[in-house]
Amino acid sequence: MALDDLRDPNLGFIEDDMFWQHAQSLEPKRQHQFMLVVEGIPSFLMKTSARPTLENGEITMDHINVQRYVKGKSKWSAISITLYDPIEPSGTNAVMQWIRLHHESNTGRNGYATTYKKDITIKQLSPLGEVLEEWLLHGAFITSANFGSLDWSSEEMTTIELNIRYDWASFTPGG
Repeated sequence: MALDDLRDPNLGFIEDDMFWQHAQSLEPKRQHQFMLVVEGIPSFLMKTSARPTLENGEITMDHINVQRYVKGKSKWSAISITLYDPIEPSGTNAVMQWIRLHHESNTGRNGYATTYKKDITIKQLSPLGEVLEEWLLHGAFITSANFGSLDWSSEEMTTIELNIRYDWASFTPGG
């Protein structure tokens, strides 16, 4: 059997006549080309966002003198989001409105999950602003909010850091 008979033309591992043309046309996704959509918070306030992370648990099956493994429960990890906090519109006010749906400090009442859970969309964009991929985080809520610090010696903008827990994520490639 000849080497050409073993080669899969779609993979191009053996030889690729167009290797340099493909390498030069590589257009990487860039971290700064994204948009985050959270109901009630203007998208232009978003500074940073993590992308989803999935962890699969493992189950050990003991059998005589060996161990075998199968997948256990799947868990989507919480993400961190950083927002700018301008004077108008106030990032603090937007976040506090969402927090009040979770818990109202003045009365001590907690909200229902159907009220405080939101879907969050993370859109990875092309250089032209086209949506390359989209993550939808289902049932997201705030687990912690850090409204930052103030410092007379700093010229930095104030920011708000949120930790967000969600039930699960779905992915849609752009087109």
